[in-house]
Amino acid sequence: MPRLELLPAVDVAGGQAVQLVQGVAGSEKRFGDPVEAALRWQESGAEWIHLVDLDAAFGRGHNRDLLATIVATVDVRVELSGGIRDDESLAAAMATGCRRVNIGTAALETPDWCAAAIAAWGDRVAVGLDVRGRTLAARGWTRDGGDLYDVLARLDAEGCARYVVTDVNKDGMLQGPNLQLLHDVCAATDRPVVASGGITELADLAALAGLVAEGVEGAIIGTARCEGRFTREEAVAVVSTGSTDGVVSTGSTGGVVSTGSTDGVVSTGPTGAVVSTGSTDGEDGA
Repeated sequence: MPRLELLPAVDVAGGQAVQLVQGVAGSEKRFGDPVEAALRWQESGAEWIHLVDLDAAFGRGHNRDLLATIVATVDVRVELSGGIRDDESLAAAMATGCRRVNIGTAALETPDWCAAAIAAWGDRVAVGLDVRGRTLAARGWTRDGGDLYDVLARLDAEGCARYVVTDVNKDGMLQGPNLQLLHDVCAATDRPVVASGGITELADLAALAGLVAEGVEGAIIGTARCEGRFTREEAVAVVSTGSTDGVVSTGSTGGVVSTGSTDGVVSTGPTGAVVSTGSTDGEDGA
């Protein structure tokens, strides 16, 4: 039975691993060396890295040499994203040896070029659909890019292999993924969907694993891990089993944090007092 693929995000700006809040330039929180960040995920058992050049995405330069170094250093598959909008940037991304690229703005602003890239590279091209409501966001989420379902129908017809779907209002906010949005997108296409934005607790990963049968193939995680909500090993364990049963969330500092999880999961605060065991019944945070 297929299981949810975990794609830990390593976002790069100014040569550093960072995390944005709702994709806003200037909201970066810095987390150190991106090469080391990627290697730590590999050591924890992750099979993918979602590697993003934020400077390229915002049109303020790029980190191509550093991203190429990361791809060459790790032994896992890499999805490369950020500022891939023309033949030159696409060729540079593919030359790193990444498994696939994620095209965002260009799919909305230069659809003919995106269609040609899909035709040339097949399943090595995914398209990122960054959504507010049902309106797509472009140019680093600073411009509207059309109706989600109109664009989805066009890309399906052009042979797009998969979609990376981000709820912009959830990204970096630690409020839980938009499960309804993912359900609706999966109902509108037969292509696999990678979920992004809002993943906060281990229970969110378990909830996304429950959508695998509908078409959710993977989940990108970023802020929750950087903020110590769960460890790398715990995240890998949950996607491997599709359940939080038996997983004790300790967080990255050793202080135990709430998992919002299902039966059998111990969740305590940093003082040792039980905080919450939560439940995944329903779609909390969607």
